[in-house]
Amino acid sequence: MLTTVLFDLDGTLLPMDQDVFVRDYFHRLARRVAPLGYEPKALVDTVWAGTAAMVKNDGSRTNEEAFWQVFADRYGKERLRDRPVFDDFYRTDFQQTAQVCGRNEAARAAVEAVRAMGLRVALATNPIFPRVATHSRVRWAGLEPEMFEYITTYENSTHSKPNPAYYADLLSTLGLRAEECLMVGNDVGEDMVAETVGMRVFLLTDCLINAKDEDISRWPHGGFADLLDHLRALLARDV
Repeated sequence: MLTTVLFDLDGTLLPMDQDVFVRDYFHRLARRVAPLGYEPKALVDTVWAGTAAMVKNDGSRTNEEAFWQVFADRYGKERLRDRPVFDDFYRTDFQQTAQVCGRNEAARAAVEAVRAMGLRVALATNPIFPRVATHSRVRWAGLEPEMFEYITTYENSTHSKPNPAYYADLLSTLGLRAEECLMVGNDVGEDMVAETVGMRVFLLTDCLINAKDEDISRWPHGGFADLLDHLRALLARDV
């Protein structure tokens, strides 16, 4: 029986062109830390390397630890003293990146409708950002973090998408069986993989990412109205 809906964030609840978002984000980050001596290209390369370490994380440490180990390896442990500046960036300069993202009022309406159905709601966003950055992006989407029972961030996660272990971790944390869950996301490669652990899935196509050009007809898909119709059908079937 369906009890829980897991929502992706970027490109799902928060409309965006991922490439535009990343460019703006990196530009603002590089500008903020340049006075500390960080050359922009080397910094961006380091962030990407840290991201790769989080994606490859084997569960032995948090994603936060994986990222900052790469940073320390590249710049030296003494540069970890600059972490407060990076943390402050997400509270300040990063907020301007909201300008390159959209907002779809149907996203909030959908989350509210799911909650009204009596279902549990969690935010299954790829946990490669700090909590403060993730919560900020939730608000950019016109939602509040408090609307979600649980939100994955780099502090509380030890795997990342597209590793199926990320979804297995969520099940364990929330005390759920896979068949109780519906994963909703826009990225075929990162979100539809949830079905490999036994979850049901729904592909939101508003900001579709389909890197391998897969046939999406194999999954339930569409916009938020289609998602709600699909949920109602599932709940009726489960009765």
